[in-house]
Amino acid sequence: MNFRMPTSRRQFVRLGTLGAAWATEQMAWLRHLPSVRAEEMQLPADAVRFSEDIEPLVRLLEQTPRAQVVTEFAERVRRGTSYREVLTALFLAGIRNVQPRPSVGFKFHAVLVVNSAHLASLAAPEAERWLPIFWALDYFKSSQARDVEEGDWTMRAVKESSIPAPHRAREAFQQAMEAWDVEAADAAVVGLCRAAGADEVFDILAHYGCRDFRSIGHKAIYVANGFRTLQCIGWRFAEPVLRSLTYALLNHTGEPNPAQSDLPADRAWRVTQEQIVDLEGKWQAGPADRAAVVDLLDVFRSGSPEEAVGAVAETLRQGGSTQTVSDALFLAAAEMLPQQPGIVSLHAATTTNALQYAFRTAFRPRTRLELLLQNAAFMPHFRQSMHGRGKVRNVRLEIEPSLEPMDREVQVAEIFDLMSQSRDEAALRTRRFLRGGGRAEELIDMARRLVFAKGNDAHDYKFSAAVLEDFYSVSPQYRDAYLGSATFLLPAAAAPDNGLVHQIQQALS
Repeated sequence: MNFRMPTSRRQFVRLGTLGAAWATEQMAWLRHLPSVRAEEMQLPADAVRFSEDIEPLVRLLEQTPRAQVVTEFAERVRRGTSYREVLTALFLAGIRNVQPRPSVGFKFHAVLVVNSAHLASLAAPEAERWLPIFWALDYFKSSQARDVEEGDWTMRAVKESSIPAPHRAREAFQQAMEAWDVEAADAAVVGLCRAAGADEVFDILAHYGCRDFRSIGHKAIYVANGFRTLQCIGWRFAEPVLRSLTYALLNHTGEPNPAQSDLPADRAWRVTQEQIVDLEGKWQAGPADRAAVVDLLDVFRSGSPEEAVGAVAETLRQGGSTQTVSDALFLAAAEMLPQQPGIVSLHAATTTNALQYAFRTAFRPRTRLELLLQNAAFMPHFRQSMHGRGKVRNVRLEIEPSLEPMDREVQVAEIFDLMSQSRDEAALRTRRFLRGGGRAEELIDMARRLVFAKGNDAHDYKFSAAVLEDFYSVSPQYRDAYLGSATFLLPAAAAPDNGLVHQIQQALS
């Protein structure tokens, strides 16, 4: 991809008022492709090392102070370092330097957000595609500093003597995961990576990524985002990524071994395994059934995780389509956003995005069923978490409201201006805009550009990447309701600029 940047900072700043379209003027600074300079840097003797072609760039990112990282990498890009090389270095630096414990979140968002930034880059106009990646470089440095404060964790090299033989790798990995044995799983996943193809490995890890609700959905998010990033940078970098992912999936900090306990986070998984027995081969694709969508929404609102699993299983037994279930899940997550705009409802959306991606990608029918049923189980868990925080609004998502289309032409900019005054009104205006024939792409493009200019947190990128992608996965008749609810956490036009766009502009000028 040939990425360019606009020439004038004024063109970025004007986003604050949304008085004009985003700039399309481009710079001509990326014209030559010289090789990346290799540098001799020191690592702990037992640290995992990457291939010679990427290790110097990873070390450069690790050792460059945060205040200088944008300038340093802008210079590298100007001299020819490619987008893929920067993305690879960013991802691997997070894998090696940021521990996915005690919870697969917090500082580890430096790894989780890489795919979201990449998706934002892919969807952006050519002139803007470097912005999310430079933002992620800066964000990695803040996470790296936090990890240093918490003990300066570094991924160590695997013990080659402990890696199982290829013919035993899958069995060894599954045994270790079922026993929640971190050390055995660490060696076994390397053997699995060397013995199996990417599709098989994804299917196995998707199975374990959805089995428990610990880390508020981040385990499933890491499975999806980790593999999606590997699809871009290359499977040859998979071993350290899969080791980090396995370590994250086995997190149960503060609890006894789940293999020997009956813990709330694991109970729905056992129900899922029971329900699957007579479901394989009986579920089908097809359009969504509105009555079944409404019924499932009611269960997700008031039922337990185990009841949600049972309701989805029964829907499938009665001939309901998987799209019916997916629509109910997307809408359930969307409904939580106006009820309690914040970290829990946000993760209901991003976790559903991850589980639905895995459902579409896994190849074993049993794994796909597990992902669908566990996605349902997670919905009551998220609702319980919201109520634990208090102040949950009594709002229900109307999937067929009595909305009149706009009686006048409305500019998309007005909707994002309105967000600072009333999110409820902005959501209503969004729905009326779409029902009146407005182009969703206009709203989506503006939302992405505002994330570039206003985003200060990994969740800004994670949430926007998830909901703007899932808009197209929801059945057309529900899309206005889905995107309307998303406005409760998308950036408003009047939000403060993050300042990083100006820093990037200065570095590239």
